[in-house]
Amino acid sequence: MFGIVGRYLAGTWLRLFLLCQGGFLAVYLILDFMEKLGRFSKAGASLSAILQFFLFKIPEMLGQTMPFAVLMATLLALGMLSRSSELTALRSCGLSIPRIVLPILMLGLLCSLVLLVNSEFVVPKSYQQMEHIEKVVIKKQSVNTFFRLNNIWFRSNNLILQAKVFEPLTRTLKGVTVWELSADMQPVRRMDAEQALYGSGGWELLQVRTRSFAGQGGVVASARLSVPLTLKVDDLRILDNNADNFSFRKLREYAVSLEKGGYPAGRYRTMMHAKLALPFGAFVMVVLGIPFALKTGRTSGVAMGIGAGVAIGFAYFIINAAVQSYGRSGVLPPFVAAWGANLIFVLSGIWLSMTVKQQ
Repeated sequence: MFGIVGRYLAGTWLRLFLLCQGGFLAVYLILDFMEKLGRFSKAGASLSAILQFFLFKIPEMLGQTMPFAVLMATLLALGMLSRSSELTALRSCGLSIPRIVLPILMLGLLCSLVLLVNSEFVVPKSYQQMEHIEKVVIKKQSVNTFFRLNNIWFRSNNLILQAKVFEPLTRTLKGVTVWELSADMQPVRRMDAEQALYGSGGWELLQVRTRSFAGQGGVVASARLSVPLTLKVDDLRILDNNADNFSFRKLREYAVSLEKGGYPAGRYRTMMHAKLALPFGAFVMVVLGIPFALKTGRTSGVAMGIGAGVAIGFAYFIINAAVQSYGRSGVLPPFVAAWGANLIFVLSGIWLSMTVKQQ
């Protein structure tokens, strides 16, 4: 009997999940399409380029919407079964609540594993394609700034900059090397600096050692040196935010590289642990949604279930973003900051489950 009940509950949940997931994806696509259509049209983008852009964005959209769809499906499925007294009938047959909801918990865990694979293997590659289409194909921009595993690279006329890390709060680059090239692309000077600070007059190197390759050469030390780089801080902020779309392995390699060079890597350690923690947000939503649905399913309607799902989902992502911000700024350890929201909501789900059992 348990096998039949399990398949029935799983089928009910899956139908609602696919409906919710499809609805969330459609709304996301429509809103994002309307927001970007004007800019893409002004840039003269073709229809095929626009369609390719949104096609490659679907994996990222799945990662952002699937936890909401999992929570909504859980609330609606158990709410419908509770209002139709099917849950009461199952319990009267000797099935406990844990055995009844086990198929839903397993499906929630499966969704988390799918999100983990999507985040680690699919999103990084699709994001690179999406960025290429937007910047190169649509906006016809030259790609002269790169943020990869170990370095930030930027070319500005006859200057090439390499930096280890960017600190958004202080608007500084650390571990900076600037090459000055001749017209025939031969190195003329190399400037190594501990930091590069962006001010009203542009970029200024601090604690600089300049080596000239012309004449007798030699090394000259100076406290400050201005360099005419056209690099913008906003470009660096965008590149730094793009690190969220790196895989766990790449973020770990980048953090290790920074730490070996003597630079703080707490920001990227937090991102690294979040790559594992965020996919399990779908399972957390099931753990929290099950007792909530059982407590309110008989008295609340579909509209109440949808409203509760949106409220719980937004609360989770707001708390998660707040806790992670403490980790990126160094207030909390990276592991705690990444998994903190999951722990808070799992404990809330356990507490709600205990109150359901007492009824």
